[in-house]
Amino acid sequence: MDSLRICLAQMTSGQTHDCNIEALGILSRTAADRGCDLLALPEVAGLMDQNRKSLLQKICNEDDDPFINACKHHAGEHQLWIHLGSTPVRGPDKLYNRSLLIDDMGVVRARYDKIHLFDYFPEDRAPIQESATYHAGRQAVLSHTPWGLWGLTICYDLRFPHLFASYVVNGAHVLFVPSAFTVGTGRDHWEVLLRARAIETGCWIIAAAQAGHHEDGRKTYGHAMILDPAGTVIMDLGGNGASHGIQPLTGS
Repeated sequence: MDSLRICLAQMTSGQTHDCNIEALGILSRTAADRGCDLLALPEVAGLMDQNRKSLLQKICNEDDDPFINACKHHAGEHQLWIHLGSTPVRGPDKLYNRSLLIDDMGVVRARYDKIHLFDYFPEDRAPIQESATYHAGRQAVLSHTPWGLWGLTICYDLRFPHLFASYVVNGAHVLFVPSAFTVGTGRDHWEVLLRARAIETGCWIIAAAQAGHHEDGRKTYGHAMILDPAGTVIMDLGGNGASHGIQPLTGS
């Protein structure tokens, strides 16, 4: 297929699966009503909680995760591909920050675990240390789709161009960068890095994002974007909280 109609989602995900499933239902119906082929969700779309103890009480295995199962249901019901940007799932002793690509029959076509974990130690506030809670993924993942090969990444992976280069060398046409950028790093680096990855790979970039003030106290940058292979931003949803936009891609 030479065209792809996308519903790009910007979410303000909460601390329970239920509230995020409700948002997913609205987004899925909107995407289907607007004739979209794909709904693209951000990082931690299914559950966002920076309190490790609270988070661990709610985490499930992939097969039992209610948000993942809701994505499968809506994909099949609406005949809609869903890129589940990511959601935390249980691993052997830590968690995985897992991305899933689900087809229009509700079948998981690809799964990717975030390879590069965000460990950040600022001088003026508490550190962010994803490696304390999450296992790092071990492999890049390409998926065959009716629109060509798609490559999966998550958020902090954006800072590692060799991962993106490996995808394009192996034939990728579209690359996903679902994210939950902090406001400071988002302002300074988000668009610059997305444009660089698009330009150097010659791929479409689909970057759904978290935005706004979250229940767990965090604030995220937003500005979910789609960029063309020349690095031009063709959609930017801004930084004012939950939103969505519809964008057709041609020649993807």
